[in-house]
Amino acid sequence: MTQELITELARTVGPANVLRAPEDLSGYELDWRKRWHGRALAVVRPGSTAEVAAVVKTCAAAGVSLVPQGGNTGLVGGGVPDDQARQVVLSLRRMTAVRQIDADNLTMTVEAGCVLQAVQAAAEAQGLLFPLSLAAEGSCTIGGNLATNAGGTQVLRFGNARDLCLGLEVVTPAGEIWDGLSGLRKDNTGYDLRGLFIGSEGTLGVITAATLKLFPMPATTVTALASCPSLEAAVELLGLARSRLDAGLTGFEVMNRFSLDLVARHFPTLPRPLPGADWTVLMEHSGSQDESGARTSLEELLGSALERGCVEDAVVAESIAQSRALWHVRESIPLAQAEEGLNIKHDISVPVSAIPRFVQLTDAALQAHMPGIRLVNFGHLGDGNLHYNVQAPSGSDAVEFLKTQEPRVNEIVYDNVQAFGGSISAEHGVGALKLEELRHRKSPVALSLMRQIKAALDPQGLMNPGRVL
Repeated sequence: MTQELITELARTVGPANVLRAPEDLSGYELDWRKRWHGRALAVVRPGSTAEVAAVVKTCAAAGVSLVPQGGNTGLVGGGVPDDQARQVVLSLRRMTAVRQIDADNLTMTVEAGCVLQAVQAAAEAQGLLFPLSLAAEGSCTIGGNLATNAGGTQVLRFGNARDLCLGLEVVTPAGEIWDGLSGLRKDNTGYDLRGLFIGSEGTLGVITAATLKLFPMPATTVTALASCPSLEAAVELLGLARSRLDAGLTGFEVMNRFSLDLVARHFPTLPRPLPGADWTVLMEHSGSQDESGARTSLEELLGSALERGCVEDAVVAESIAQSRALWHVRESIPLAQAEEGLNIKHDISVPVSAIPRFVQLTDAALQAHMPGIRLVNFGHLGDGNLHYNVQAPSGSDAVEFLKTQEPRVNEIVYDNVQAFGGSISAEHGVGALKLEELRHRKSPVALSLMRQIKAALDPQGLMNPGRVL
């Protein structure tokens, strides 16, 4: 049966696009964090939506489950196979076409395998902006971004991936093709199927293409770095920035002292223009003003913040190169953590107003549980999303720490998240990592509705099983 399946798949996509052991499949079987290492029956790389549909039909007829995969940059183990060598990895990486850019409608239609950075560049070539931006944009794909409802650094102004998508093309678990690639901003004709597939992590169907929103390219973008004496002060600065800059505030990131210390330790050539502070804010102002006007607005804001005491020191980037360097520091925090050793990651959200109290209580609870524990706290303060990560005490065994302490650390963090009305997954998804946490913490009614949707669309349970539900 296996050989018959492989032969049919090779007939569909070509023998060169069906990969099997002993070929090196680590790029498809090992996740970015190197925590999940599966074994695939085969990796299949279709080159068109029609080929995706044929592959899905073939696997459904054989009762073989599929794991849709984009750039394999996920952080929750949602895009790699299990270790049974019975699942087919469906890689969308060959489907990279930009099908259309409609400048008058401010939309572009791209295939799911388009790397996010290539989508940004295609929009920019037309003088337009696709604002989704995250650290993995050089390798993550738009299909994966939509399947996980990715967030990133500009959610404050433009929203998550769901907010940036107008239409989808999807192959259903039955191998049918739903063409919902509408560029309409108003279409009130029934259930929101687009919204259903976005964020479903490949468990309801395979996203093969998307119609995305574009925006006018801002005339100028100015970046600043500010040190704050406390997290309460950073929240005060955010409120001031919102009132002064309004929609011009396109980024507001916060980083604690230890997160930047890690970057300095592992990437010493990167700039650190301000002395170490308990909290550092990276903010971005974009708009229609000329550069001089935008800079003046940001400098006046920071001057007011200095007078109020919510900022201790600040610097405004003088060039695009300096701005990119400041963002590079922020985006290097996860890489510095990886260099430091295995760690316990949390992608959580709570109301912005509650963040200082949440951090105070959770920091104290973790230190009481294990004195010397190191907290790498950074993220998108503007939309209430923190990457509240936990590193082992200095000098201890990181592998052993992860093995023995992750359950209790997660319990402490997620109990407090729940107490403050937050979410255990702000932008990374559920995948395999948070499967049990979701079952434990999600409303039973919500879980029942989700299971009914899954059963209706995927009655065989072959689409990315063991993920989300």
